[in-house]
Amino acid sequence: MKILWIDPWTTTIWFAIIEKLDREFKLIDFWVIETTPKIDLEHKLLEIWTDISELISLHKPERIWIEKLFFNTNITTGIAVAHARGVIIYESMKSRIIPHEYTPLQIKKAITGSWSAKKAQLQKAIQMIFKLDEIPKPDDAADAIAIAYITWLERE
Repeated sequence: MKILWIDPWTTTIWFAIIEKLDREFKLIDFWVIETTPKIDLEHKLLEIWTDISELISLHKPERIWIEKLFFNTNITTGIAVAHARGVIIYESMKSRIIPHEYTPLQIKKAITGSWSAKKAQLQKAIQMIFKLDEIPKPDDAADAIAIAYITWLERE
């Protein structure tokens, strides 16, 4: 089974895809989807929809997880990200995959054992788990890889 994890924003969207083979986890892909800077939100949403649709088509995940939205200072950004999440949820449902959610704190706690872990700690843990030559970058890619891994552990 393949799991796709998505950390949604509007200009950049981080994702990771893992697959479990026997008792091992294989990191299939991780990176960032970038939309065209300084264009209207409507055009960004169309780009996000196109990229997510292609990603789902290419990898055919059985599960999709989306980082839960949390904003306490910039409501305008929060609303734009909520729109992006809506596009991702729509495409997930259209592909007959019900999306699930995790908070950033749940990710940190599950991987490092600490609610207050720093990004560098999470990146190092992911590097060790997946035996990567380098720490995954950008740092938010580590979040995406981590949540995909956590969802596998919870299924066991």
